[in-house]
Amino acid sequence: MTSLIRTALSALLLVGGAAGALAQNAPPVYVQAPPPGVIYVPAPPPAEIVEVQPAPPDPRPIWHWQRGHWRWDGRQYAWHPGHWVERPPHMVEWVAPHWEHHPNGWFLVEGHWR
Repeated sequence: MTSLIRTALSALLLVGGAAGALAQNAPPVYVQAPPPGVIYVPAPPPAEIVEVQPAPPDPRPIWHWQRGHWRWDGRQYAWHPGHWVERPPHMVEWVAPHWEHHPNGWFLVEGHWR
């Protein structure tokens, strides 16, 4: 009976250890599900390019700087430089475009106002 209990405990420890190892290698939690028709890119985008932000077109507080980002042109990543845009009325925050990883590859989450 004692050997049966030892065997059961050993099996539980083995399974628990495997579950812990699986939890450490768990896939990332995705902030956003890929939209339908998304294009997956096999490699991550290059590091962001640090841009010098020029002065806004005029001193009114309606201008928002949208920093540059990488886009996929079908063969390679291409840098789209940052630019000033007029903030739409009643919009508070710009969510910058960014790349997220998915089991199928990398996909671009387009920038948007909220």
